[in-house]
Amino acid sequence: MELSINCLTKLFGRKLAVDCVSAKLGPGLYGLLGANGAGKTTLIRMLCAILEPTCGEAEFNGREIAAMGEAYRDALGYLPQSFGCYPSYTAAGFLAYMAALKGIPRDRAARRVSELLDALDLGAVADKKLRTFSGGMKQRVGVAQALLNDPRVLILDEPTAGLDPGERVRLRNLLSEYARDRIVILSTHIVSDVEAIADRVFVMDAGKFVMSGTVPELADQVRGKVWEMTVPREQARQWQERVTVAGCRREGGQAALRIVADGRPSDRAAPCEPTLDDAYLYYFGGAEARR
Repeated sequence: MELSINCLTKLFGRKLAVDCVSAKLGPGLYGLLGANGAGKTTLIRMLCAILEPTCGEAEFNGREIAAMGEAYRDALGYLPQSFGCYPSYTAAGFLAYMAALKGIPRDRAARRVSELLDALDLGAVADKKLRTFSGGMKQRVGVAQALLNDPRVLILDEPTAGLDPGERVRLRNLLSEYARDRIVILSTHIVSDVEAIADRVFVMDAGKFVMSGTVPELADQVRGKVWEMTVPREQARQWQERVTVAGCRREGGQAALRIVADGRPSDRAAPCEPTLDDAYLYYFGGAEARR
């Protein structure tokens, strides 16, 4: 099973939203990272055959997705960034309705709805109206509808929006298990959402993949550029204005800073093990500084 992205490009007038992006994805979980406006959602909408590319193509198992039509939709599960639902429906009723739209037989749909409500910790509120749900609960219903048809390609755009820490961990575990024999793409600007579970990460900026690799590979790109040092608390703001500070922890009258910089920022700074968050901040912090 393979999803092949071949120089996908999208122009909106003169604005280049996605710039000749290419990749080959087999079974596994892929993180798509980037700041808001990086082109992630435009790329996703082309991969879902919602937007027609200006040029380039996407293929699923060697067939162009635009030409596959219903066959590709049957293989696809999608959660858009802005997920809308009918507030007068119950969670179970809404999912049953979505299953009917997807053409899932009624008996199979009933079992699948029950399984997904339990998997996403919504079983106890299956018969509650969606208007009573919190934002995080509605988001989990959105994930459930994307999984209804047991898709071979699952694409989620900012799926953890509104989820509390426990819900985010539960969702990450669910997606990690699901990706063992399927293609899962998780788009987000929250590094921790992909750091623990992604098999491979693509970082987008200005419509391009500017970095890609496994989490350890990307973190290793900033080895020797991550430092820790302790300064008086009143100096912390000055350091934040001078360098990229990835973390600031208060310790009494001191501030422990985690700094991402090309060179040792101070004789007091000690090198430390880099993370994906550090690599992300190194790239985007540098880009922001250059602008």
